[in-house]
Amino acid sequence: MNKTDRLFGIILELQARGQMRAEDLAETFEVTKRTIYRDVQALSEMGVPVVAVPGQGYSLMEGYFLPPLRFTTDEATMLLLGADFVAQNFDAQYRAAALSASRKLEAVLPDTLKANVRYLQNSIRFVSMNELGEPQAEIILQLRRALVECKTVRFDYYARFGDNAQPQTQREADPYGIANLGGIWYLVAHDHTRRARRVFRIDRIENLKLLNKTFTRPLDSPMRQDDALRDRKVNIRALFTPESARWVREARYYFVTEALDTADGLLVTLRVRDVREALQWLLSWGSQVRILAPESLREILRIEAEKMLENAS
Repeated sequence: MNKTDRLFGIILELQARGQMRAEDLAETFEVTKRTIYRDVQALSEMGVPVVAVPGQGYSLMEGYFLPPLRFTTDEATMLLLGADFVAQNFDAQYRAAALSASRKLEAVLPDTLKANVRYLQNSIRFVSMNELGEPQAEIILQLRRALVECKTVRFDYYARFGDNAQPQTQREADPYGIANLGGIWYLVAHDHTRRARRVFRIDRIENLKLLNKTFTRPLDSPMRQDDALRDRKVNIRALFTPESARWVREARYYFVTEALDTADGLLVTLRVRDVREALQWLLSWGSQVRILAPESLREILRIEAEKMLENAS
């Protein structure tokens, strides 16, 4: 990395992290601390307001921003396509922010670059998989506020499968993150009742309320997958015919954790909390799938198939 790129990189690191020590910057850019000292001095001479605090490191003066960046056609296209995706798939507040960002970006692009970007923008389309209904949009809006303010929430949750006989339970949880998977919105949160991290489908949440309780954000990644997998303790092994293997891979089912090609077909492993969670998906493949384990699921499928035959007669 040349000096110019390194100076630019130092500014970006300080903007992103707030404060960094000379040794941390040296490790990041694979140079000596002496080089970092010289680089910081060079930035100061260029007018970049770098603040040095003994024992703590360097930071940028509050309110300092880099001048407008120059984008390549690919970079500008990706940013505008990303804004298009947000505008089509998120709620009204993010939609307005995405459209505003697009207008600002287009305004600073040169005419030649703007023409190329517009052509590519009009040639690629994102098709929204679902439209948020008013109740769900309002819940996402409240959850986003709870995320920002670190507020505990209380809500009624409708679980399709579970240990409780009642499908509806009241939960208190600390929101850690929101994710959209396959057109379905999920909440990642610490469930006070279960005393563990859980994933909730937002369209199964009702009567959401923000409480006057606050929580501390986790130090680790709030969207990690290991807790969700740990909660799914039942393994299902299913063998699909070679003819269906391509389409099974294409389906990208949420509970699939592994898919291996074998001489007999595609061996798929699913991890679920309850075997009934995968029942409909497995039934949709008909004779193209054979359940290897667990035995209880084979029996459930047999009974379900018999009921289907009764309904068809």
